[in-house]
Amino acid sequence: MATDELSSKLNRRLKIEEGGEHPVAVEGEHENGSSEPEKPATANADSELGAKLQRRGELNEGVGEHHQPSMKVFNPYTEFKEFSRKQIKDMERMFKQYDSEKDNFIDLMELKLMMEKLGAPQTHLGLKNMIKEVDEDLDGKLSFREFLLIFRKAAAGELAEDSGLQVLARLSEIDVSTEGVKGAKTFFEAKVQAINESNRFEAEIRQEQEEKKKQAEDRKQRQAAFKNLQSAFK
Repeated sequence: MATDELSSKLNRRLKIEEGGEHPVAVEGEHENGSSEPEKPATANADSELGAKLQRRGELNEGVGEHHQPSMKVFNPYTEFKEFSRKQIKDMERMFKQYDSEKDNFIDLMELKLMMEKLGAPQTHLGLKNMIKEVDEDLDGKLSFREFLLIFRKAAAGELAEDSGLQVLARLSEIDVSTEGVKGAKTFFEAKVQAINESNRFEAEIRQEQEEKKKQAEDRKQRQAAFKNLQSAFK
């Protein structure tokens, strides 16, 4: 009898969890002899706990999958199309030059050193305001993307002439005035602009490849000349 009763209760619990049956009050004898209805809230709580345990079991057995937030990969060449590859490489070179800790960020002290090297030292408050103006994630330091935002704002004329960021962009010797942030008024203008940017991008890549090829040929010629010089002394 006890086994049949337990089996009946388990079957009913499974039906409740699968949504096939709604929890209802069930009368049962308690140890103190009183008869009280079972609370539906208890069944709901048990159902939720059962679902969590089942999920945990699936993860342990490799059946379920952990859902993690997707990480968007930052590509400066596609996001900052207003700048040429050479300009972005110059900005990256400058960024890495002052990223003394090599953690891919420029913090307040590194920015302080940068401005001193550029000949435009800033106060502590001025440095904090410079970071704050482009610090989109509010971590108190500059990522490479936020560093590029400085030059985007400078090219678009969005920086005050006497602001620290404007001074940084002006003294960096990276010319962004000829590029600027280009806007298209119509769909056709946007299409033409996109084609021109694509062609320019491809041309810059070809130019880089040609420069690397020329450097390799020059190195090969120097090595050959050095070998000839060595053989002359043998």
